Amino acid sequence: MGVKASSNLTIPTGAATSHRRSSLLPGIVLCLGVTGIAIAIQAWEERATGHPYIEALVIAILFGIAIRTVWMPGERFRAGIAFSAKQLLELAVTLMGASVTLGAIVASGPALLTGIVGTVLLAIVSSYAICRGLGLPARMAILVACGNAICGNSAIAAVAPVIGADSKDVAGSIAFTAVLGVLMVLGLPLFIPLVGLSDHQYGVLAGLTVYAVPQVLAATVPVGLLSTQVGTLVKLVRVLMLGPVVIAFSLIAHRLALEDGVRKASTGRLGFTKLVPWFILGFLGLASLRSLGLIPEAASGPVRQLAGFLTIMSMAALGLGVDVRVLARMGGRVTLAVTGSLAVLLAISLLLIRALGIS
Repeated sequence: MGVKASSNLTIPTGAATSHRRSSLLPGIVLCLGVTGIAIAIQAWEERATGHPYIEALVIAILFGIAIRTVWMPGERFRAGIAFSAKQLLELAVTLMGASVTLGAIVASGPALLTGIVGTVLLAIVSSYAICRGLGLPARMAILVACGNAICGNSAIAAVAPVIGADSKDVAGSIAFTAVLGVLMVLGLPLFIPLVGLSDHQYGVLAGLTVYAVPQVLAATVPVGLLSTQVGTLVKLVRVLMLGPVVIAFSLIAHRLALEDGVRKASTGRLGFTKLVPWFILGFLGLASLRSLGLIPEAASGPVRQLAGFLTIMSMAALGLGVDVRVLARMGGRVTLAVTGSLAVLLAISLLLIRALGIS
């Protein structure tokens, strides 16, 4: 049995599979090249400053956008770029589950745990309201809200395939969130004298507001060991909110409004696999195995590194598919939305610290 290519030509199934692989190869190789450059730049940052203030994930998408600005990849690259942007990203989300355990959640205590969960949920709702109030499309508003409330770029990358976000929305969210993420690392220590924070309080504030784990370290290490330990723990618990949040959005994804405000036409009753995508099930499965001790730490580390590499590669692909002129047109609104969302998150976090009596 073969695969019919035209009315006059039938390609054997094996040949069709080989042709598909070869059609993906140019785009995948291009994304790999951008990924390699981004990782090399991050490594240089770490050697020069001790911390990756701009992560490879961000560098990859910005470099991809830069390439797309001066050169549009031809037809032979597009299948591989699309594959890297979608399928590889979904695989990366699945693999992230192998590094998630429940031990840190239990150790953080019920009061702080409840506060972190409440902060994340309130930040998502308020950020979404701000973004929509500024006229951002629903999907981009969700991306900004989740990136702001949970873990920046990783949250945006995980939520994007669930809600069917466009590459320009993903790229725009990551680009602007990345800029403010760096500014947060540099400016957050100013809150110590400004509002009289102790090292413990500052660690909680950093864990609740800084986007990425490496950035939490960059923001807390100069302050002290206690701030670093507390900030890392709070940040870890905050990151673990990503799974439930992604599942929640997968349940309402079919009801999201399109950019023009028209709802998608109902196609009947959705099955379970449509409501909860395969990669979310994979994430939960690996997280369960890790929590039960069936995935050892020795294996968890390499899997986490592979997930990170695939995420960087998918971001390179997203960047290669973005027209920078579209970003320029939406820049002002997105900047206001991300800035406003971050200001609300800071206010909520400071209120939580006072409410819980953290000293």
